[in-house]
Amino acid sequence: MAKKLWGGRFSKKTDPLVEEFTKSIQYDQKLAEYDVIGSIAHVDILEKCVLLTRKEANKLKKELMSILINIRNGLFKADLKNEDIHTYIQNLLQSKVGDLALKLHMARSRNDQVVFATKLYCKWAVVELINKEIKGLLDSIVGLASKNKNIIMPGFTHLQHAQPVLLVDYLGAYQKMLRRDILRLINISKDIKITLGSGALAGSPIEAVKYNVKVNEYIKQFGIGDVFNIEPTSNSLDSVSDRDFIIEIISALSIVAMHLSRLAEDLIIWSTKEFDFVEIDEAFCTGSSLMPQKKNPDALELIRGYAGRLYGNLVSVLTMMKGLPLTYNRDMQLDKEPLFNSFEIVSSELKVLAGLIKTLKFNEEKIKEHLEDESLYATDLVYYLVDRKIPFKEAHTIVGKLVKYSLDNDILIKNMPESLLKRFSNKIVKKEIVKLFDPLVSVKSKKSIKR
Repeated sequence: MAKKLWGGRFSKKTDPLVEEFTKSIQYDQKLAEYDVIGSIAHVDILEKCVLLTRKEANKLKKELMSILINIRNGLFKADLKNEDIHTYIQNLLQSKVGDLALKLHMARSRNDQVVFATKLYCKWAVVELINKEIKGLLDSIVGLASKNKNIIMPGFTHLQHAQPVLLVDYLGAYQKMLRRDILRLINISKDIKITLGSGALAGSPIEAVKYNVKVNEYIKQFGIGDVFNIEPTSNSLDSVSDRDFIIEIISALSIVAMHLSRLAEDLIIWSTKEFDFVEIDEAFCTGSSLMPQKKNPDALELIRGYAGRLYGNLVSVLTMMKGLPLTYNRDMQLDKEPLFNSFEIVSSELKVLAGLIKTLKFNEEKIKEHLEDESLYATDLVYYLVDRKIPFKEAHTIVGKLVKYSLDNDILIKNMPESLLKRFSNKIVKKEIVKLFDPLVSVKSKKSIKR
């Protein structure tokens, strides 16, 4: 087993079973880049505090920069025999600069090292997810709406025909959801305060102000400047034990996944033979090993299913944290996999859905068939009667009875003679209400949606 960052107090070797059980390098290697950036900043501070000479600091920074370049160029591969990524980078550095690397851990603990790297990862991952994936899906939805701006379709409540709506407005609802997701993630990221110098829990002998000064500048010089506000924390005990930011991010990602699941469900329903509103491109479907005719929306079904995985990730971290005393406990190691997994799932879903949406084709003729359902215009009939000074509740009852009569006697309302219509209300004029059974008239009568 590789060298550990601890061990002087121990006379026995760690049991191999414990070594395997407690290591995290198999997943926390994602933090390599951010750990190295933190180490470079730490070296700079140690030099300012005269705990390293300029020559020592330059030598350490040179080798750390070399590791960072290899990470960014895809040439870095962690040795999985190490306990975690922080230990591996320390050992790698020691192999290059010798015992000078042992000075790097002055006034430092893995506790604050881990939380620094994780917070920086979260800030950057949020920026990437918003700028590339969420905005990419938004662009696809906007493009789909633009190509089909004149389509009117049945709107649904309880999955039953409700009222006609513009497809643009339907798709606009999902745009609103995604824009709320963006704002939610930005606000969470802004609230993540990054600091160095918390130590294991009690702070550091080095003045805190020297630790926290110019941290933002350190981050920017490594190309990770656009991560919103980077501020110091004011309580070292809270710094090393806080995982609220992870819980909040996974919660926000769970909401994104829920929105994507709802959109996937709509598309799954619309693509069935029963609805036949939309055709999903074959490139985003799969077939059946038994039934040769099948064209299954498997990608959409997995998007729907993965929402459960995101919820599970959120509950796992909440449950892990609920009984922990201050400050750091090893349980907290288990926050990384749910965090990384949540980002990975949502990122993949957004990419797949953005591509799928660009290929969608709407079956306007089938949609028009659905729009012939007179029940879609029942509310318009109520408003018609209200305009003729009938109280809303009374108008609602009149139209309800009219619809029931139509269904029970298999006769369309617009085909009823005026004498029959007058039995329900003497305010009804047939030539006037016939005009209401028009999806365009129905949609245009609504004033509250800003388009």
